[in-house]
Amino acid sequence: MATGGGERYIGVGERRARLALRQQLAGAARVGSPEEVAGALVALHGSDPATVYLAVGARLVDPSGTVAETERALYEDRSLVRMHGMRHTVFAFPTELTAIVHASTGLTVAARERASLLKDMAKAGAPDATWLKEVEEATLAALARRGEATATELAQDEPRLREQFVYAAGKSYEGVHSVSSRLLRVLGVEGKVVRGRPLGSWISTQFRWAVAPPHPELDVAEAQAELLRRWLTVCGPATEADLKWWTGWKVTDVRRALTAIRAVRVSVDEGPAYVVEGDAGPVAGPVEPWAALLPGLDPTAMGWQQRDWYLAPSLRPALFDRSGNVGPTVWWNGRVVGGWGQRPDGEIVWRLLDTEGVGSEAEAAVAVEAERLRGWVGATRVTPRFRVPLEKELAGGTG
Repeated sequence: MATGGGERYIGVGERRARLALRQQLAGAARVGSPEEVAGALVALHGSDPATVYLAVGARLVDPSGTVAETERALYEDRSLVRMHGMRHTVFAFPTELTAIVHASTGLTVAARERASLLKDMAKAGAPDATWLKEVEEATLAALARRGEATATELAQDEPRLREQFVYAAGKSYEGVHSVSSRLLRVLGVEGKVVRGRPLGSWISTQFRWAVAPPHPELDVAEAQAELLRRWLTVCGPATEADLKWWTGWKVTDVRRALTAIRAVRVSVDEGPAYVVEGDAGPVAGPVEPWAALLPGLDPTAMGWQQRDWYLAPSLRPALFDRSGNVGPTVWWNGRVVGGWGQRPDGEIVWRLLDTEGVGSEAEAAVAVEAERLRGWVGATRVTPRFRVPLEKELAGGTG
């Protein structure tokens, strides 16, 4: 990585300007398709299916077609795919990135997941690795024949998927696992299957499985360098801690990738940080002020580990759950200023928590964004999978 001696300082104002433009949040930075959103942001959190749609809609010039266009991309054109990626989390990626994600982040996690499954089965006296391999091959063949299928449908073709075993016997968290749930999870991390069309609407958490699109096997170090380059292009400057957190890699892998892409070291309030080569110069912000309503787990709100430059620590108790998942957020000119929720009748309600520098212009802009969101969500009732205190309160305290 290039250090250069006198690193350029990039202050909070410029970081927020970069965020506004590169995260496609300022009005002039909005785009026309889900593919453009995912291509720029690298990955959209997919643990909550609704997050993908809400994150896309917030960044489209015309959000009226958000659901139809995102479904087209995910399930018809297959230009986007939901699969496990960084930190063993489900994301929606551009399909062209599947090989890069698999090699850079999936292989290590996949090996650990398969070993864990075999260990748990052995402890429970369940069949061995040879048996599991037979079930796996039969399951993949059945899935290829069907195109898409639920775990229940696959068990009709391969009844051994219904086998159950006791997990953590004698422990307080003892439970019964089915072979289907654990095996399909392992196959997902291994890049052999992906999540397909949901059983219900676009907010459904029940889904079908599909065979993963074919992709070449890439060199791990090269894949890590390319993934980090793409992310740093949209999220730089970022600290080493940010990079390690977002990727889930060892610090040695982060440093090797930074060197490979010739990343340039700069300075931010948190200390040394990095940008891609050629990106250390000043960046002017958007001309017009902007507001945005982003969903829980949005890639911008969750993009960095060190977030004080866009999210005041005092706001965290209201906007995060106990596991560190962010809820729906209200943004004004590059920082989080509040949160939002949806009432049972569909109304989008919001509250400002940080009012410093937030006047009537901001309130009016947020109100416009709330109506914009209500306009394309329509009658659909969206409840975040991971609920936070403020969202629960605004939504009426429902469970």
